[in-house]
Amino acid sequence: MTEITCKLLVIGAGPGGYVCAIRAGQLGIDTVIVESTKLGGSCLNVGCIPSKAMIHVAEEFEKAADAAAGRTPFGLTAGAPALDLKQAVAWKDGIVQRLNNGVAALLRKAKVKIVHGRARFRDGKTVTVETETGPRTIKAEAIVIATGSAPVELPFLPFGGNVISSTGALALTELPKRLVVVGGGYIGLELGTAFARMGSKVMVVEAMDRILPLYDTELTGPVSKRLTALGVEVLTGAKALGPTAKGDGLRIETADGKERSLPADKVLVTVGRRPVTDGLGLENLVLDMDGRFIRIGERCETSMRGIYAIGDVTGEPMLAHRAMAQGEMVAEIVAGLPRAWDKRGIAAICFTDPEIVSVGLSPEEAKRAGHELKIGQFPFAANGRAMTRHGEAGFVRVVAQAGSELVLGIQAVGQGVSELSAAFGLAIEMGATLQDIAGTIHAHPTLGEAFPEAAMKALGHALHI
Repeated sequence: MTEITCKLLVIGAGPGGYVCAIRAGQLGIDTVIVESTKLGGSCLNVGCIPSKAMIHVAEEFEKAADAAAGRTPFGLTAGAPALDLKQAVAWKDGIVQRLNNGVAALLRKAKVKIVHGRARFRDGKTVTVETETGPRTIKAEAIVIATGSAPVELPFLPFGGNVISSTGALALTELPKRLVVVGGGYIGLELGTAFARMGSKVMVVEAMDRILPLYDTELTGPVSKRLTALGVEVLTGAKALGPTAKGDGLRIETADGKERSLPADKVLVTVGRRPVTDGLGLENLVLDMDGRFIRIGERCETSMRGIYAIGDVTGEPMLAHRAMAQGEMVAEIVAGLPRAWDKRGIAAICFTDPEIVSVGLSPEEAKRAGHELKIGQFPFAANGRAMTRHGEAGFVRVVAQAGSELVLGIQAVGQGVSELSAAFGLAIEMGATLQDIAGTIHAHPTLGEAFPEAAMKALGHALHI
């Protein structure tokens, strides 16, 4: 059995893992990274990147269809469009492959050794990796667990056949005429909206009393209206029971307790994600857990000295940029640098139509924390850039302490608002006040102008409403 020794071993080459390894390599740390599938993890291969690619395909198809139907307000017409989903998927796969190659090149540049195989702990310093050429033992002074997450499978709706996960949805080469989405969270609605825009008849089944329960109803209102406009039927307070007898749909229990069958060519199950720890040998360690997730401290340390955990395997929020920030920090900690991080500046984005962004505290969260608030909100209906390009639905909202005017949270809903997340996160990270935001000159005409206008509204002197 071949043995490797190193200072840092990273298990998992998703966004958190590969960033950790690259930064460690830059700092001169002898680093090994182990990955059982493709470099880039779920985010690059079957999640963030491919889903946004297919959302873009849906946007372009809808624009062409609207032009063909004469539904554009500015006089643009076109012939009836046709969608070759197989070609679209091939285009998406090409982007993913380029990014895979890019990650590999960055790891090599940082002098990180890549081992392909499945890792299993023997003890807190030793891991065995099953590779194509046989088992290899890796001994490391520090180990980072970055194995990510996978879609949750319902026991009465196992994946296979017409029942698919988000991974399966992104690999379809034929557009389903009828798609039922189980789960009204961000993954289900992002993909459900995309398929509706491409022409599928979509139904959403959500067990709770509203969609996107992690966001307040003011933010989700424009999304609900858009779903209705797309012809998406949303059934809240409804529970999935299992496939129909013929396997041509889904049986559900509606909010009033009645059973109903929903016809479907595909049933997309998006009810959450679970940590990928099976077969990792955690039973050979003594780690504190939060349910199935690994419990960590503020520096991503576990309960065992020299073992860290980052990303989805540590629980919510399951965001690639959170994992990246954690990975960079842990690499610097291993290098002996003084590092910490603050989760308050992490943006959560829902790539629905329209998009939703939230950074920091919502009004309700701030009130529960005991803050007296100043809240300013500016509608995109009064923003020139939104009116001429992005669509008028939505707003930017700024939440601040009443006395100090320190900004506690920023939220927005509207087309293209994901690109405002950097400014929102920077404001929270830098400890901005309402005056700081209102006094920063924002270029005209841009969506970003709604940001200082919201701050000025909270200060009592908005200019354009």
